Amino acid sequence: MSNAYFFGYGSLVNRRTHIYDPAFPARAKGWRRAWRCTPDREPAFLTVIPDADCEIEGLVAGVPDQDWSALDLRETNYDRLPASDCVTHDLGDHADVAIYSIPEHTRHLPDEDHPVLLSYLDVVLQGYLTEFGRDGADRFLATTTGWEAPILNDRASPRYPRAQSLSTDERDYVDGALTSLGSRILI
Repeated sequence: MSNAYFFGYGSLVNRRTHIYDPAFPARAKGWRRAWRCTPDREPAFLTVIPDADCEIEGLVAGVPDQDWSALDLRETNYDRLPASDCVTHDLGDHADVAIYSIPEHTRHLPDEDHPVLLSYLDVVLQGYLTEFGRDGADRFLATTTGWEAPILNDRASPRYPRAQSLSTDERDYVDGALTSLGSRILI
């Protein structure tokens, strides 16, 4: 029997936001991250979209007893897609890997009514800084589209349910990255 794993490319890279352990660095070829929203969820969130020329970093982690129910609940609004053929990892040949993606027919570009939550972005970039360092966080920024989306500064009262406290260095990195991207911050 093969083992079941997921490839996390957003908040699941931040080990503080989940119980799936151990988790290992991995890469997914043929995908790019994008900020999108759905009619069923107000804030925008990350998804992956096909891009033959792109490769993204993330983590793979096992799904205990192949019980996907808790992870599928966390990833509501996403489809769980087979990704064993595109994910590179050190788990061996018998690892079935899935990736979550918002179905194309339900995803839309973010707008002021559906902004990216800064508390969510903080969690994602904290994970990339921890796992891959500044270079990895920079690669995250470069392999993610949709930075023209409005970003709601909710740090004082985080709306993201798995919000984390950032160190001063992490906060400075996030703020500097958003400035360099020319992101529009909503107060």
